[in-house]
Amino acid sequence: MSMKDVFRFKQFSIKQDRCAMKVGTDGVLLGCWAQGGENVLDIGTGTGLIALMMAQRFPDAHIDALEIDSSAAKQAVENVVQSSFKSRINVIEESLQEYVSRVEVICSFNQGKYDAIVSNPPFFINSLKNPNAERAQARHTDTLSYADLFVGVAKLLKDAGVFSAIIPAECEERFCSEAFLQGMFLTRKYMVRTVAHKKTKRCLLAFSKQRSAIIDNQDVYLQNPDGSKSDWFNEKSLEFYL
Repeated sequence: MSMKDVFRFKQFSIKQDRCAMKVGTDGVLLGCWAQGGENVLDIGTGTGLIALMMAQRFPDAHIDALEIDSSAAKQAVENVVQSSFKSRINVIEESLQEYVSRVEVICSFNQGKYDAIVSNPPFFINSLKNPNAERAQARHTDTLSYADLFVGVAKLLKDAGVFSAIIPAECEERFCSEAFLQGMFLTRKYMVRTVAHKKTKRCLLAFSKQRSAIIDNQDVYLQNPDGSKSDWFNEKSLEFYL
């Protein structure tokens, strides 16, 4: 296994040689930013990065990590088992739709199941597919549309819970529209730029079933003009990056 196939953080390492989607800034941003709770669901865990970050940030949390791709799920299990958080993370090889149907049989959704749900969802909607089938599945919405995502979130999230996600800026309107259709309301919105003078690249969004009188709305950037980390990103990622 080459060095590029292992990404080392302060408290865990991520092997990614069998996973289509490698460790990237999007996953790190969401893992640093998302709200947690005692019971957390990570939808589309990939390598297990966000699940591991949530376990590190919230010592009392139990995390269920869903992954539809078999190779990625096995890699996530490998990364979790080799971490100190293995007793609190359960990797489940299943689609969100299948998971909701199965859990619905044995659980009541009157109060939901999770205090917090996180997802770095597929985002390409009408674009040329990557010839790599696994990578295409991870990046395109064919297997998990925004509508299906919010249907599942609305059923699984507790009434006082929070759903956090990161999406491309150009997808924000469609994403928020689907949330509204499922009775979810925006509570936090961080517009992320690479550097201060560039246009917004990503949106960190949080939703709740309860309408908020005030939305935490901020513009943030990742790098200073000299290429160093911004104060905001450095503060958020300091406990993770070596």
